Amino acid sequence: MTPPLRFGIDRLLADPELRRPLVGKRIALLAHPASVTADLTHSLDALSCLDDLRLTAAFGPQHGIKGDKQDNMVESTDFIDPKFGIPVFSLYGEVRRPTVAMMDTFDVLLVDLQDLGCRIYTFITTLRYVLEAAAQHGKAVWVLDRPNPAGRPVEGLTLREGWESFVGAGPMPMRHGLTMGELGRWFIDQLRLDVDYRVIEMQGWQPEAAPGMGWPLGERTWVNPSPNAPNLWMARAYAGTVMLEGTTLSEGRGTTRPLEIFGAPDIDAARVMAAMHDLAPHWLNGCKLREIWFEPTFHKHAGKLNHGIQIHCEGPYYDHATFKPWRIQALAFKAIRQLWPDYPLWRDFGYEYEFARLAIDLINGSPLLREWVDDPAATPARLDALTVPDEQAWIETRRPYLVY
Repeated sequence: MTPPLRFGIDRLLADPELRRPLVGKRIALLAHPASVTADLTHSLDALSCLDDLRLTAAFGPQHGIKGDKQDNMVESTDFIDPKFGIPVFSLYGEVRRPTVAMMDTFDVLLVDLQDLGCRIYTFITTLRYVLEAAAQHGKAVWVLDRPNPAGRPVEGLTLREGWESFVGAGPMPMRHGLTMGELGRWFIDQLRLDVDYRVIEMQGWQPEAAPGMGWPLGERTWVNPSPNAPNLWMARAYAGTVMLEGTTLSEGRGTTRPLEIFGAPDIDAARVMAAMHDLAPHWLNGCKLREIWFEPTFHKHAGKLNHGIQIHCEGPYYDHATFKPWRIQALAFKAIRQLWPDYPLWRDFGYEYEFARLAIDLINGSPLLREWVDDPAATPARLDALTVPDEQAWIETRRPYLVY
């Protein structure tokens, strides 16, 4: 009989024996709006009700502990929590890494962050930074594990040496297929950290179980981990659609389906879809593309009518094993470049505090994807030849870290 599904936070709350090593210690929590229990109580509130734990600080990642900051490079400030009277430190404000003063406020940091399973999602970079700080300052880190909603599939080029950034935490492909707890173990080995680390593992998580294939549909409520992560379908598509942030195309910010759609006022989406089918129809398996029109209320092309495409990765069109969101989005770029060779596709702007390198290259961890798109002679087979070895190598690299 399959045990009931419990996330790390729920197991910690329910089992005093799991909490025993925390008794008498100063506890901090790193959390965001999706850090909730099975009954949707925020983890900070739930932990504060335990008589045997003493919360002394909290931390928020990008978008803030309240999740109120909409876009990249919109910072959060430190504040005193009005309910609990503890400091809440921002790790996406004046600093990205915790300071000495911040580290002095606790003995054990509980990390309870819902991830999306994509290298660029900055919560995993924040995990790396707090692990490095904990090793330096002799602190303990416990990850209260949560599902990877994108599941176990692996896709994308591996980040190349020298391309580390806040959106590139280490040499992994875009879609890594690990949970936060598993990633923490990999970071510790990869960085050779000496840190007191523990994972409160999930109970009953089945990453290959339909229909969620990573997210327990029908068992747990989806809460946005960031403002533009509204549902499971976005999480599935995100390893591809996140690349839109490095382009002049709208990724649907300012609409009700961000990072599931893309387009612009000056493209013919029907022609783009046809070109994608002509170039690499096998890359479009496992989903359905649909021609759409949309008008963002803010962000790129706000107030303008955009012709675009929606990636449907749900319902009867979805096949978890064959869906390749990174390749689908790469193929859309290739189609646009083929149709309009001079289209100003790549957005040149400051991205996550990097100003010297193109955002599309930071996102992909090298210039390789952009160079493939811009080379008229480069075929889909050529991108596969670059990418498949990276994917196969990562599947082997991550194997010792798989818990579930």
